[in-house]
Amino acid sequence: MLTDIEIAQAATLKPITEIAARVGLDADSIIPYGKYKAKLDHKLIRGSGPDGRLILVTAISPTPAGEGKTTTSVGLADALCALGKKTMLCLREPSLGPVFGIKGGAAGGGYAQVVPMEDINLHFTGDIHAIGTANNLLAAMIDNSIQQGNPLNIDPRRVTWKRCMDMNDRQLRFLVDGLGGKVNGTPREDGFDITVASEIMAIFCLATDLKDLKERLSRIVCAYTYDGKPVTAGDLGAAGAMTALLKDAIDPNLVQTLENNPAIIHGGPFANIAHGCNSVTATKLSLKLADYVVTEAGFGADLGAEKFLDIKCRYAGVAPSAVVLVATVRALKSHGGVAKADLGKPNAAAVRAGAANLERHIDNLKNGFGLPVCVAINAFPTDTAEEMAVIREVCEKSGVPCALSEVFAKGGEGGKELAQTVLSIMEDRPIRFTYPLEMPLAEKIEAVAKKIYRADGVSYAAAAKKTLDELEAMGYGKLPVCIAKTQYSFSDDAALKAAPTGFTMNVREVRLSAGAGFVVVICGSIMTMPGLPKHPAAMDIDCDENGRITGLF
Repeated sequence: MLTDIEIAQAATLKPITEIAARVGLDADSIIPYGKYKAKLDHKLIRGSGPDGRLILVTAISPTPAGEGKTTTSVGLADALCALGKKTMLCLREPSLGPVFGIKGGAAGGGYAQVVPMEDINLHFTGDIHAIGTANNLLAAMIDNSIQQGNPLNIDPRRVTWKRCMDMNDRQLRFLVDGLGGKVNGTPREDGFDITVASEIMAIFCLATDLKDLKERLSRIVCAYTYDGKPVTAGDLGAAGAMTALLKDAIDPNLVQTLENNPAIIHGGPFANIAHGCNSVTATKLSLKLADYVVTEAGFGADLGAEKFLDIKCRYAGVAPSAVVLVATVRALKSHGGVAKADLGKPNAAAVRAGAANLERHIDNLKNGFGLPVCVAINAFPTDTAEEMAVIREVCEKSGVPCALSEVFAKGGEGGKELAQTVLSIMEDRPIRFTYPLEMPLAEKIEAVAKKIYRADGVSYAAAAKKTLDELEAMGYGKLPVCIAKTQYSFSDDAALKAAPTGFTMNVREVRLSAGAGFVVVICGSIMTMPGLPKHPAAMDIDCDENGRITGLF
């Protein structure tokens, strides 16, 4: 069987000008990055005419078996195009951390991929590098201000801004820097985040134009003074230069699927530590260019979809007309207690036990948020008819349709049943948000914990509770909350599979993202700088003397 990269390298790509023409854009409307990639002017979101309809793809809680959310998104878009629907695919940019670590890239798989796959999964058009540079410019300007007489009276013990890099490197989580005497800075505890967890990435994905971007950047609270007052990037005079670094990156990236259908890939915050969806600019631009837009939210529906709906949709003024919930027999068996090595063996009883996870996600999306939902069964060759029947039975009991998705093996042709199911459920309804913005921060956290995760309650570390109280006092209490936790469970304990109950969410830390416009609530042991696994994917990636990359999935 061919690997993903072998399938991608064998594909016949069309010039990006032809792809742009599919959605009504001429050569003057695009900025080519080589023959098969281009940027689109972000100002195109102001175009006249009606918006298309949005389809959100999300999934059950992830397992080592994989769910195939991006693959399903790509295949669904190809299937809609094959049915004659003017459709745009809208995805996140991959981070190099997972690419060289364990999770993999974000270009889909099998015969449902976006291409050029190697470019997309590696440096692409440089957006993430620009975000990291803007982040680190602000970090340098904070420490320089302290060094140059400290005119803003910054307390070095209360610098909250971290440097970042787009790589998994646990060694950088906790540092002491500024060593070597006065000329080399002020010694203090510090650390790095992965770039996709930076507030700059969140701002980048929520901003609608350069003016909005600069205003958000200027509002970043990066430190506090000795008397407890917030210091912003605007106070440091950094926002203009940061905007200059991001002025090209804010333009969404146009590529194509294996079936030569248009796809925009732009922005990529992690859903377990940020809000986990592509940029508002990309989504709104896609809605101007197509009748149907397929987009995804990261990890399970308790993380990516909740934040997509409660944060992104609220700020952007958009709402999905349908939600696709991706599940696999293998993943449900994993939630039912089956070890990874045994997932290929038939076990309908384990599927039934693990289906509690699927049922809870359906309930949250359908009855909680009030949206039309269907389930996509992402097919594997080892699935049995009996196991599939369990999923169909669960969906029927929950009152939602389900469809078999064979896009990994068959591309758009294998997604036609799913596409027709999605079209049949589409309905424009208002989102029932998990909480009103007027609710105090602690009550918002409790609302997500109880309504979405089904926790009994929330406990706070002393420092986290103190920060919440301070943020309320400073006037940030009406911001939405962005909960960072493990993606593997509804709880903050990755070992609690399926649909756990009787647990308490443990809030370890609270961070203000004033520029992005939300409060990050860090639960359990989740890290904002991941580490590499025992056998990182980087060990299997190679490049020959002709520049041909191998081992990239």
